[in-house]
Amino acid sequence: MIGSSSLQKKSFRLSGHATSIALEPIFWQQLQRLAEQRGISLSRLVQQVDLKMPANLASALRVLVVEALIEKELGVISTSLI
Repeated sequence: MIGSSSLQKKSFRLSGHATSIALEPIFWQQLQRLAEQRGISLSRLVQQVDLKMPANLASALRVLVVEALIEKELGVISTSLI
């Protein structure tokens, strides 16, 4: 097993409301990396995804990570959420 599979909660302010998102640590690590690559904060990255797909934000963030990894691995352009 790679890393811990227990969920880790982080809180953000989205559209003026406090929101907590629970993801596995590996997803938080990759989201932080994506944010750094784009020159934005993790909070800003989460806000951008929330604007595009607010219904299930945790799922959308996981999809973003997987898309980014596929894009990197295969060199293809994804239909990214942001």
